[in-house]
Amino acid sequence: MKKNYLFKVMGLLAAASIVLSACGGGAKATETAAGGDKVTSTGYVCPPAEFPSEVTSTELNIFVWTEYIPPEMMECFELVYGIKVNRDEYSSNEEMYAKVSAGGSNYDLVQPTDYIIALMARQNLLQELDHAKLPVLKNFDPNYLDFEFDPGNKYSIPYQAGTDAIVVNTDAVTDVPASFSDLWKPEYAGKMVFLDDSRATIGMTLLTLGYDVNTTDPAQLEEAKNKLKELIPNVKLFDSDSPKTALIAGDVDLGMTWTGEALLAQRENPAIQYIYPSEGAILWQDNWAMLKDAPHADAAYAWLNYTMQGDIFWMMLRDFPFTNPNQAALDFAKTDQTELYDAYMASPITNTPAEDIQKGHRIADVGEATPLYDDIWVEVKGQ
Repeated sequence: MKKNYLFKVMGLLAAASIVLSACGGGAKATETAAGGDKVTSTGYVCPPAEFPSEVTSTELNIFVWTEYIPPEMMECFELVYGIKVNRDEYSSNEEMYAKVSAGGSNYDLVQPTDYIIALMARQNLLQELDHAKLPVLKNFDPNYLDFEFDPGNKYSIPYQAGTDAIVVNTDAVTDVPASFSDLWKPEYAGKMVFLDDSRATIGMTLLTLGYDVNTTDPAQLEEAKNKLKELIPNVKLFDSDSPKTALIAGDVDLGMTWTGEALLAQRENPAIQYIYPSEGAILWQDNWAMLKDAPHADAAYAWLNYTMQGDIFWMMLRDFPFTNPNQAALDFAKTDQTELYDAYMASPITNTPAEDIQKGHRIADVGEATPLYDDIWVEVKGQ
């Protein structure tokens, strides 16, 4: 569900500080490079592989959410393993699914959100993961494993998690919404940004009617469609690449967005707040999955083991601050990136309160009802 991060001035300063800390300063970086360490173009000294893999492939093809991988993470993997990473990007699960299901994509790894994994597995688009080749699995908090969308993590391992909830600039909006249903208020017309995400937006609408986010009842879906038709004209922008951009610029004042986008916007403007709606937020988790005919499976396993080790994956707290399922990364940050860790733990945006998790709703594969959701989205967006 993702998540674009454009480094602003503060981000660049923070990154520079971290790089110098990791390298021990500019002179140290030159010394370590001369000593045989792998050093990125930014001067970051790459840690060695905690779980070394034997690889014969010389490239890896990944299809991922827009701007969702720290640059040093990818560059370190290429340096440590001598493997070229080819990356294509998408802005929605539906975009990814359409391209992969059409065949001939040649990708090794994709980043599906929970509900789409069950659909892709059912259609034989994914291969089962060999857990013996994934010692990195021990790094994950068990609370983010073994979900209903993939029992036993047969096809996937966690990447990032989070929520869809309300974001609002409290300097610009005096009547702060407390529920998803409040977003239909006429005074918000033309001031809102929403994710360009069919299941999240339709799911939010279903919640305002008291229905399940995964209903397959045609009558309930018809009712949700009619209500959503009332909201769509009031939405100024649908954006799943960088919804925070319009908030920071003041082009919009509120709407619905993901965890990380809200926090990045708040870093720029503290008046931007994240509100867990009374109906309950939508919960999600992005994951890595390997395609059925992945041409470079050995490189894919190496990538998963290396990029998810704690002294690499901590970078997500810096660049893409969603909810981090990787306990080893949090443990590393607690001692080596204390400010990042403390900010992460203190924020109710990233460290979702337990009561809001309990009230939350997770989107699931709706099977034969999927075309009903697709038709609703096409109709309401095209009105």
